[in-house]
Amino acid sequence: MQPLTDAGQQAVQQIAHRHGFSPEAVTHMLWAVWNGNGSMAQFSHWEFGGSGQWMRGGMIMLGDMFNNQLKGRVDSLCSELSQLLASRSDLLPPAPAMVTWWPAWMGSPNATGAQNDTRYAWFANSHRLAVDTGGDVWIYDTLDHQIGGFSQQQGAGGSMAFSSQYGTVNLGNLPVVMRNGQAVQTAPAPAPAYSAPALHAQTTTAAAPPTGDADAIFATIERLGELQSKGLLTAEEFAAKKAELLGRL
Repeated sequence: MQPLTDAGQQAVQQIAHRHGFSPEAVTHMLWAVWNGNGSMAQFSHWEFGGSGQWMRGGMIMLGDMFNNQLKGRVDSLCSELSQLLASRSDLLPPAPAMVTWWPAWMGSPNATGAQNDTRYAWFANSHRLAVDTGGDVWIYDTLDHQIGGFSQQQGAGGSMAFSSQYGTVNLGNLPVVMRNGQAVQTAPAPAPAYSAPALHAQTTTAAAPPTGDADAIFATIERLGELQSKGLLTAEEFAAKKAELLGRL
């Protein structure tokens, strides 16, 4: 994590005092929001309940998933940092010129990341996702997914998945539009099973995220908690599913 400018350090001190977090935690979140182009953040800090994700517009997930007060504080902090980054350019040191591995016409991504031998760049406005696997660059159409995070199963060739408003979705469900700069002609994809699931199907799917996918497991437990609060699950059913999911971590 690069040091902030003097103006950035001063802004962090003021924001930390206002929101009740340490300057170190606020600096961590400032860089997380910046890496998400001001519209989203993936972070991991104990003051924010561990690992979590934030997206402008109200989507937030914390490791401490039932701490609604902390969710409100983190959402407020991220929103202020997003507005601050949009209005000021003197907070962070000048970034070195970016050497991109995706096609130049795609512009600047909303989020980037890497795991094992795979890296990705997501472009929300153009509904495109670029994935580089061992030098092969694939461009996917993200359709109407509002992506909140990415994950990859461990091991060589582990498959990539992402979370959206439809839950956890495997990358293989997206249409491929380009590979290594060449357009790919694909047949229209069949309607995905997650487009209009029944309530029971939602519950069943939510109960079985990939083993070790912590973000998906926490999101699933949170959704099950919402179903319980609506009377669609009993307390015993919720407790059993929660114990089962936590046992996969």
